[in-house]
Amino acid sequence: MEHTYRLVIACPDRVGIVAKVSTFLATYNGWITEANHHADQVSGWFFMRNEIKASSMPFDLESFRIAFEPIAREFGMKWHISDSSQRKRVVLMVSKESHCLADLLNRRATNELEGEVVAVISNHDDLRRLVEWHDIPYHCVPVPKENKAEAFAETAELIEQYQADVIVLARYMQILPPEICDRYPGRIINIHHSFLPSFAGARPYHQAYMRGVKLIGATCHYVTQDLDEGPIIDQDVVRVSHSHAVDDLVRLGRDVEKNVLARGLRYHLEDRVIVHENKTVVFA
Repeated sequence: MEHTYRLVIACPDRVGIVAKVSTFLATYNGWITEANHHADQVSGWFFMRNEIKASSMPFDLESFRIAFEPIAREFGMKWHISDSSQRKRVVLMVSKESHCLADLLNRRATNELEGEVVAVISNHDDLRRLVEWHDIPYHCVPVPKENKAEAFAETAELIEQYQADVIVLARYMQILPPEICDRYPGRIINIHHSFLPSFAGARPYHQAYMRGVKLIGATCHYVTQDLDEGPIIDQDVVRVSHSHAVDDLVRLGRDVEKNVLARGLRYHLEDRVIVHENKTVVFA
């Protein structure tokens, strides 16, 4: 498939934004293959995402940025443009549970995800054989309670070493320190095994069972310093009843978790997510 440029924009809403951008692209014979727009009536902000055939444009990304900058200034835009052929580098982080990791590795093997998984980091050694079977480097960095700072310093070095564009916590059962969260804003994705904001923190399925809920779910969100409160990318639920034990909730929840995480990661890799304040606009 021919590669495209992805132009993603957020700015205060006003008349003429779409016309201005469309005229700019048409002036250079830009062929739009997909266009998405959303106006938030409450915040007064406008969001858009255009995919343009790269071959239809007369310049590369840097020349595009220079040519488009006057329009961006005029409308006060927060914007970026990317090339679909430049695959984002993904570092996966896991603990002992394999369902999300195995699902992402399988999707990688079948070319369902645009990103390139460059490494897996874990605080346990349990999943090494699975990862190395896929010919991906595996790094075990234990996180002892008495010396977490040193462990996370090593983890941060690995993430930097692999030049990660996005870090995915695929059931990594540790809380990242503020320094790592702040270094990669909007680039750390977590799967929480609960339909947030309900049942944040540890053992959400046990919390759900004790409340007798009729729906359980999973939430894919960006990581911030505030535990389980970052902008939500995707969510889903499955119906349960009084007849389900905690183990049943865990079993059913795993299917939801891996599907929600895969969708959320795909949206991110395809530049379909725009973060505004603590919310997202997702052009799925």
